[in-house]
Amino acid sequence: MSRQDTSKKKALKNLCRRYLLGILGCYIGAIGINLFILPVHLLSGGLSGLAIIFYYLMGWPIGVQLIVMNLPLLYMAYRYVGKTYALDTIAGTFLFSFAIDSTSFLAQYHLVQDTMLSAIFGGIVAGAGFGMIFRAGTNTGGMDVIGVVVKKYYSIDVGTVLFLLNMSVILASAFLFDVDVALFTLVAVYASAELTNRFAAGFNREKAILIISQHSDVIGEAILAELNRGVTYFHGRSGFLKAGCDALYVVVNLTQVSKVETLVHRIDENAFLTVTSVSEVQGRGFTKEKIRYSPTEREQLIAAQNERESSKR
Repeated sequence: MSRQDTSKKKALKNLCRRYLLGILGCYIGAIGINLFILPVHLLSGGLSGLAIIFYYLMGWPIGVQLIVMNLPLLYMAYRYVGKTYALDTIAGTFLFSFAIDSTSFLAQYHLVQDTMLSAIFGGIVAGAGFGMIFRAGTNTGGMDVIGVVVKKYYSIDVGTVLFLLNMSVILASAFLFDVDVALFTLVAVYASAELTNRFAAGFNREKAILIISQHSDVIGEAILAELNRGVTYFHGRSGFLKAGCDALYVVVNLTQVSKVETLVHRIDENAFLTVTSVSEVQGRGFTKEKIRYSPTEREQLIAAQNERESSKR
């Protein structure tokens, strides 16, 4: 088997793993909501919480509502964020909507009678599912899309936007039902957020990745082309052989971690890679608007930079 065939087989395997993980995450998240949240008349965070409110008041299926509510957000994802993100969002939205309606029969079973336990375990199970979805490199649409768009144009952190939107749902539940429902929902949302972060390998949406490889240039170019993230190169020396080696540093958001890992292992199976959480990121693509350059424009910028460096010597 040729190296090209091996690479194709590995890419197909990673793609299947990604979608299987996403499907599993959708069903686990749906089970957490149907088995723990709905029987005790609580809500979840995000757009699902809004759909649950109408489910309680009107009896409308939650999954169908999520598809309808997400239609304008899917257009926003395609129009303002990008085609790849939009396709991932569409897939995640429809999968989760189908999962939550196909497991709706679980809501008739009162597995846990205590409301606090239901809130905690509902948040834990749902959060584990959502964490798997993020780990698969996709999302379920909803308020995440709003957060990404707002961050892109107003440089407001996604976590801040999602917190404000979730608080709006919780305040609505206090107004429509009672304060106890709102407070227990807050517990469920907090537990869900914690488990989402843990299952997605971190507490923040931004991750710093250090890659040491003999093919750093190729990996860096692939990250620039496929993820549109800036990279920084360092030249170092290995401790064992005392030989020169190149290291690459890149900061990405949570949903891009698995994409970078897949990309690195596709190019160099022996690459050394670490992923760490960062508490604050400032700069292009995070707190400032990302600038996209065509390959030709990038070549011109590189040529101009090389000319400036040559003139200084």
